[in-house]
Amino acid sequence: MFMINHLGRANVAFSTVPTTRLFRSPWRRALGAIGRALTDPGARGSSRLRGSLGTLVEGLQDVVALTARWYVGMAFLMSGLTKIRDWDTTLALFQDEYHVPLLPPEAAAWLGTGGELLLPVLLMLGLGGRFAALGLSVVNVIAVFSLTDIAPAALIQHQLWGALLIVLAVFGPGRGAIDAAIRAWLIRADGR
Repeated sequence: MFMINHLGRANVAFSTVPTTRLFRSPWRRALGAIGRALTDPGARGSSRLRGSLGTLVEGLQDVVALTARWYVGMAFLMSGLTKIRDWDTTLALFQDEYHVPLLPPEAAAWLGTGGELLLPVLLMLGLGGRFAALGLSVVNVIAVFSLTDIAPAALIQHQLWGALLIVLAVFGPGRGAIDAAIRAWLIRADGR
């Protein structure tokens, strides 16, 4: 009998549910594939490590995910707050220094600042954590490409943020995220 785990992944580790129950769930149909992907806190229980070592590694993954979320989120949030404090300087920077392709400077300033204010909060809370990580990745890439002359230290910082954001987008925000609480609530409401 083919079994899948409680996150819908094809393996038999952790708690398993027969495939016939998977498609009966009204929550799975209502949430859809995109919603499940955005609220999936990452693979749990499918680790090859078992016992106390596996538990320790999974706990450390959550701590690392939380630390990465807050580190990157605070960096972008502080940048957004700086931009909003002195809007005239921000507009001047987008007209003279930051050359965002395909957007007029004022639109780029509004979108960039909005992204730096909203997405970090979502990332730090872990609400739509993967979406926030992907959105901040776009903001990060555009920031690097819009500067014609970027200092090597600043480039290294952007590369670190980019790597952390990719890890968060791929593996999820961890069990310390609101996404994990929503997922657990959906599974309980599903009757499993």
